[in-house]
Amino acid sequence: MNHPDTTSPAPGLPRLRAVPPPGTAALAPAATSGEQPAAAPGGTTAEPGFTAPATSSLVLPRGTGGFTLGPAGSAAGPRSAWTASELMGMEFPEPRWAVPGFLAEGVSLLAGPPKVGKSWLSLSLGLSIAAGGLAFERVPVQAGPVLYLALEDTPRRLRNRIEIVLGDVPAPDGLTLATACPPFPSGGVAAIAAWLEEHPAARMVVIDVFAKMRGIPPAGMSAYDADYAAVGHAKRLADRYGVAVVLVHHVRKATAEDFLATVSGTNGIAGAADAVLVLERGRGRADGVLHITGRDVEEAEHALAFAPERGAWSLLDGPASDHTMGDTRATILGHLRASPGQGPSEIAAALQLDVEKVKKTCQRMFTDGELRRSGGRYFPAGDTAPP
Repeated sequence: MNHPDTTSPAPGLPRLRAVPPPGTAALAPAATSGEQPAAAPGGTTAEPGFTAPATSSLVLPRGTGGFTLGPAGSAAGPRSAWTASELMGMEFPEPRWAVPGFLAEGVSLLAGPPKVGKSWLSLSLGLSIAAGGLAFERVPVQAGPVLYLALEDTPRRLRNRIEIVLGDVPAPDGLTLATACPPFPSGGVAAIAAWLEEHPAARMVVIDVFAKMRGIPPAGMSAYDADYAAVGHAKRLADRYGVAVVLVHHVRKATAEDFLATVSGTNGIAGAADAVLVLERGRGRADGVLHITGRDVEEAEHALAFAPERGAWSLLDGPASDHTMGDTRATILGHLRASPGQGPSEIAAALQLDVEKVKKTCQRMFTDGELRRSGGRYFPAGDTAPP
């Protein structure tokens, strides 16, 4: 059976080369004269011009006082160990944000169920950052080049989606789109590195979807180690170039109380990423809830609304819980935020609701921890006002 060529670019889109540019040897060293292309992990042969990175080992360079992780036997490479006093005397720049509060430099995993709108979200964020507009229609972002690998799309579908998102606004030159790229271990790392070398001000790389890029793991490697190593390819790129790399991924069918446990695969995937974002289908007045946790981002959840006619995800005001509860609960909670300390009769009169329904709803909200009660009066659960 003939298999399609997955590395050929779609018509009209740039080809991502697997040949590393000068200065990227640490990521993807090129074959020297007379060398044959190295076999990539899993037994696949890398594309011509790409040799799999050398195995790293811990080396102590002379005169540096610190360890480096570099090719075996090499004394060159970035410093990776210091004394505690040296470290405390150093100054570090703040992380570069692709989307402040949401996507920092490093690897971010964006996971969600099929058809929840992950690709719409990724594309709209890419367009916003490339143009220097508003992410989620609310968050200002700094303009910079973006690479979007839409590996499950066609040029026609991408064009249609961009038209829906932008309307009459011209498309930004800063967004590069490609529908094909070799897997990470078979030239994909070098291909992305080549683009980043050509775009030193790049702010984000989106890989949609991660499964298309991870490649075949070496024989005998555990599932956890294979998952960790697959994300590690993207991690090295993100760390080397100081860019946000977003891996679009799926979640399990089974639900879990901890949103991290819903990410498909072993814990190696979430463990290797710098941040994990899980987009869930919303309830009540929210179309989606975005859960976030990570090393440089504060753990949070945000309620989002999706406008299909514009292909736009927008950030909703207030805590996500205000938008994911039922309409009656949300109405009561909103009223008590503005006028805390009221009883059911006062609430019912103000909102023109049936008093018995308000009594039962307030009792349920108290039981569920959404309200606190004192002397028959109700307050929002987080309200610190005296009873």
